[in-house]
This record gives sequence, structure tokens and C-alpha cells, in this order.
Amino acid sequence: MKYLIFIVLTAVYGHIATAQSVEDIETEVANVEKAFAKTMDDRDFAAFSRFLADDTVFWNNGGALRGKQAVMNVWKAYYDAKTAPFKWEPETIMVIKGGNLALSTGPVSDANGVFSYYTSVWRKEADGQWKIILDKGQKYCEKCAGE
Repeated sequence: MKYLIFIVLTAVYGHIATAQSVEDIETEVANVEKAFAKTMDDRDFAAFSRFLADDTVFWNNGGALRGKQAVMNVWKAYYDAKTAPFKWEPETIMVIKGGNLALSTGPVSDANGVFSYYTSVWRKEADGQWKIILDKGQKYCEKCAGE
């Protein structure tokens, strides 16, 4: 009986010791989003594509790009120029309690300043990698900022 109690307590303690807090996961997702955004600065389209889930959906000019290849087909043009046409950065990260889905939002800017805000949903895959599954930009409204 003592052996059984030891095994149960070890399993419970081991789970508690390895569980990440919501704040830790939000930090992890923020770092993933920053790495994703850095692909634009680095002009690294191959790295960009590694962040996309196979079943990803990106909203693009009033329509949905469904699937990794469809997103890659459109976004390749953004990576072809010598300089990045825009950049983005995470401002808000929220994760569900289970820790496998997260929302990231933040400003998108070009040489003229902020022109859009993005909203992305990330999913933690079975291999532990975060992949983007949904993405949509929204026109920036300066008078609406902060609401």
C-alpha cells in the first residue's frame, strides 16, 4: 500500500512540477509570434512557412486563403522584395486554460506607421510546436485605438 501511495504522489507531483502556468505559455506564444514576425525582417520565406499549420486559414482582401499552400502562394510576394513591405508585433496574448490554443493581436505597420491590427490564433501541435491556424488583419482606426 505504501508503494502505491508513493507512485500516486510521484505522478501527481511530477505533473504539477512540469505544468506551465498560463503566464508562461503566454510568454512562449509571444516569443513564437516575435519569431514569426522576424521572418519578414529576415526575408526568410522558408521560415515563415514553417509556422503555418497545414489547415491554416488567412483572411486576405475579403476572402479566405485555405490551407498552407494557398497562404504560401499569396504571401511569397511579400518576401520577394529586398525590404519588408510591413512588420507586425504582438501586443496582446491570451491562452486558454488547457494551454493548446492562443490568441495574438498587435499592430501592423509600414513606413507610414500603423495601418492595421492583426489577430492570429495559434495551436500547439502534438510535437510541441506552435502553428498558426487563423489569421486576419483589420484596418486600423486611430480614434478607436485603446477601446
